[in-house]
Amino acid sequence: MSNNSSQIGITLSALHRRPTMKDVAEAAGVALKTVSRVVNGETTVAPDTLERVQEAIRRLGYRRNEGARELRQGRTQAIGLVVRDIADPFFAAIGRAVEHRAEEDELVVMIGSSHDDPARERQVALGFTARRPNGLILAPIAKRQDYLLPDIAEGLAICAVDRPAQGIACDAVLSDNAAGIRLAVEHLLHHGHRRIGYLGDDPAVFTARERVAGFRATMAGHDVPVNEHEVRLGSPGPDFVAAALRTMFDPSDPVTALVTGNNRITAEVLKHLAGRPEQPAVVAFDDLELAELLRPGLTVIAQDPVAIGDAAMDLLAKRLADPTREPRELRIPVRLIPRGSGEEPPTN
Repeated sequence: MSNNSSQIGITLSALHRRPTMKDVAEAAGVALKTVSRVVNGETTVAPDTLERVQEAIRRLGYRRNEGARELRQGRTQAIGLVVRDIADPFFAAIGRAVEHRAEEDELVVMIGSSHDDPARERQVALGFTARRPNGLILAPIAKRQDYLLPDIAEGLAICAVDRPAQGIACDAVLSDNAAGIRLAVEHLLHHGHRRIGYLGDDPAVFTARERVAGFRATMAGHDVPVNEHEVRLGSPGPDFVAAALRTMFDPSDPVTALVTGNNRITAEVLKHLAGRPEQPAVVAFDDLELAELLRPGLTVIAQDPVAIGDAAMDLLAKRLADPTREPRELRIPVRLIPRGSGEEPPTN
């Protein structure tokens, strides 16, 4: 076997995903632009180079992503990504997934944060669309996104993530919020808990409404009554969490377990529980960095931000390929990761 063939074989054996042009370039020992020229049928490639690239394509089983090709036509070969906070691990992971796919498809990514400010969401989104990207991925914060209607009319593809957009018809990729809370509640019920408290975000937030509805529905489905003092919704922060926990741990009627609705609430809850002699069981929606290092480790409902980012890029490509198709809403599955905190037995 030739050196080139050996290199191709090594590269192929290491792949556990769809081969990309970058993989072909590395296997053939050429530049990414060279592979692009071969794939697109350009005649400026030297014969021996052409043969090496074609051999790599055959051995790796590379196939051109036609959806990505649609993304590159007619605009500036860029994707805009507007999230709540790029420093948040959840949105950072979505950003990494989008960047990875964009690199494969030779697209540039513009990333900005809304910082939960509707005015800033609009400012950043319109700042990106003024540069005529191929598509925009948006984690909506504002009540309506109809300020994007002129851009949609001009062919901009838009996909909402985490929450659906309002005032516009566009694709959306969301976590299965209700199913995640159901997993959390049923896990606690299985470990003997019947007094389960829930702390969630402001009910004006779409995900907060879905998650608390999932909590109530699961408790009702198992014939477990919910006292209203056991359900607290509000803007995440130390004052809100402290007041909610004081009520829930009233000595006359305390809860034995908690479900937390997002990672900001979870972080505040863990601070308030530190040093408490009797610890409630806790299951958190969304994972935290270093959660497995806590004692006990934090049991979580983990979202899949990489799958969300990948699905959003797929939907952008499909929207550009067929602008008239009906908008789709995809629900990405979540999973329970037991680490100890959710397996604590009732203490009273």
